[in-house]
This record gives sequence, C-alpha cells and structure tokens, in this order.
Amino acid sequence: MRPDITYTEAVREALDFCLSDDENVFVVGEGVPDPKRIFNTTAGLLEKYGPQRIMDMPLSENALTGMCIGSGLVGMRPVMIHQRTDFAYLAFDQIINNAAKWNFMFNGQGQVPMVIRMMIGRGWGQGPQHSSSPQALFSHIPGLKVVMPSRPYDAKGMLIQAIEDNGPVIFLEHRWLHHMKEAVPEEPFREPLGKARIVRSGNSLTLAAFSYSVIEATKIADAFKKHGIEIETIDMRSASPMDHQTVAASVRKTGRLLVLDTSWITCGVAAELVARVSEEAFKELKAPPARVALPDLHAPTSPTLSKEFYPTPQGIGEKILKTLSIETSSDKGSLILNDLTTDEPLDVPFLDFKGPF
Repeated sequence: MRPDITYTEAVREALDFCLSDDENVFVVGEGVPDPKRIFNTTAGLLEKYGPQRIMDMPLSENALTGMCIGSGLVGMRPVMIHQRTDFAYLAFDQIINNAAKWNFMFNGQGQVPMVIRMMIGRGWGQGPQHSSSPQALFSHIPGLKVVMPSRPYDAKGMLIQAIEDNGPVIFLEHRWLHHMKEAVPEEPFREPLGKARIVRSGNSLTLAAFSYSVIEATKIADAFKKHGIEIETIDMRSASPMDHQTVAASVRKTGRLLVLDTSWITCGVAAELVARVSEEAFKELKAPPARVALPDLHAPTSPTLSKEFYPTPQGIGEKILKTLSIETSSDKGSLILNDLTTDEPLDVPFLDFKGPF
C-alpha cells in the first residue's frame, strides 16, 4: 500500500481511471476546468483528455442535465458536477421525472448511466443557498441511488462503481472531507453501493452515521472507549439503498441506537433508519432510538448563529449518555463530556485550510 492520499486525490484517480478505461465517459460541470478544478478533484484531466471530454457548462442546470440524460440513453456515461448541491435544485425536473423514471417507464429498455456529483454540507459561512445536504430528498425517489462516502478509500471505489452503474447515481461529497487522508490502493477497485461498513466494534450502543458525521462519530466513540464504554460505529456509506439490515444486526447486540446525519432532522434519512430498525429489532431495544441532525432552520452565515445551529461533540455525547441511562452530572458522565468539549469553530473544519472552497 502506498502512502496516504487525500479524498480529493482519490476522487481524481477514480475519474482518471474511468476516463481512460471507457471513451464514453465524460465530465461536465460549472468550474470543471477552472483554476480550482472542483476542489482540485478534476485537476489535470482537461490537459490529459481534452475539452471534448472535460467540459465547463453554462448556468443552465436543467438543460445540461437533460443533455447528460440524452447522452446516457445513447451509450455515453456522463459525470455531472455541482460545486454546490443547491445548484442541482434547478434540475429537479430532469433528475426526478426523467433520469429516475426512464428505466421503469420503458420496461427496462432504456438505461440512464449517469453520475451527479454534488458538494454538500457546511463551511465558511456559506449560508442557506450553499450549505444544504439533500440526501433525504433524493432518497425519496425510486430509481435513484444516493451514496455518501466518508473516506478516501470509499470515495475512489464507490465512484468507479457509480460510473460503471447502469442507472443514475447521486454522489454526495461533504466539502469537509476533501483533504482527509488515508491509504488507498493505486490500482482501480470497486466498492458496493448500498452496503454499510462497521468502523468500530462495540456492545454498549450502535452509532450509525452518514457522510462527515462518521468522522464525528468515530472521535466520539474513541472518547467513550477511554471510559470503558464500547460503541459500535457504523458508516452507512449510502442513503439509498440504505443498509438497515447491518444496523439492525448491530442493535440486536447493543440494544441501543443513535443516528447522526448532516441534514435536517424532520423526514431525514436518520428518521428512516430509526423507523426501519425499530420495525426489525424492536424487541431488542433497551432504550428509545434517537437522532442527531440539524434543526429545521436554514443554515446561518453568522459564526455566532453557527454555534447554536450545528450539533457539537458534547451535545452528541449528552444524547449518548441519556440513551445509556448515565447521568450527565455523574462522575463518568462529566469526565466524558469534558473530553468532548471543544472551542473549535463549528463552521470551519481546519483553521489552516485555505481552500479551494
């Protein structure tokens, strides 16, 4: 295994392999060939493959999505990119009424092999129109796969699998993940779409998380482990199809469930996961399952409001203690919460990170 590479480099390697492996693959999006190259994930591709396969696009999301759908129907494999997931809302008609439904309406005779990469999540005061995480919206639509890799290894393996898939795949990348590092094989490989991954084993509580929430969940589980509480941490990896079976199997062992999500709490993927696990493993639950997600408000731009809007490690820790029936004021509870206390900004991932944004 070679030295660690970033999430950005893993995505770029996946794109590079698919472009070289299949001449029908092309990449299009606002800013794809510009100097920052979509968080650097498309750096070098224009020079290698040329402007016929690595293309900028005008501010016409619905029209360009329709173009990509049409190209997929005639054998191409488009990869469309939105630097802000909010831009994709302009293309809901094409995504939902065409890409997602085509295979069903034509009895399997028409495939739309299309990947739409979208950047999600908070960051640097980007506010209501640049910070959303719409995994629940897309997961509600039959015919769409929705994947959310949280680590470089999965970013590479799942993107290759998504591009080779014969249906439309929504590929959601939290912008706080792009500079994360991990050992990733140099050769191409594939990871399944719709299969969760157990990150940490434990028997006290199941902590299932989506996207960047997995990073938070892992740190929190490590803090609890120092005090003798083993938390089973699960990276869901996909919102649709959702691997609730792996979570239910874990809950049968731990008896408790907490789900972390990067989006709003009402009608979210966390609620869906809680409902499915409750249906499958209700008798094994020792406490009510719980969720931690965003309040039903638009993302603030102000750093002061961000402190009240985004979940904190300590707040998540309090939820876990409640599920475990441990008083926050007890000696153990106080020590754990003290370990989880942080004064880092809730809208800035790393103070030394200077972009691209």
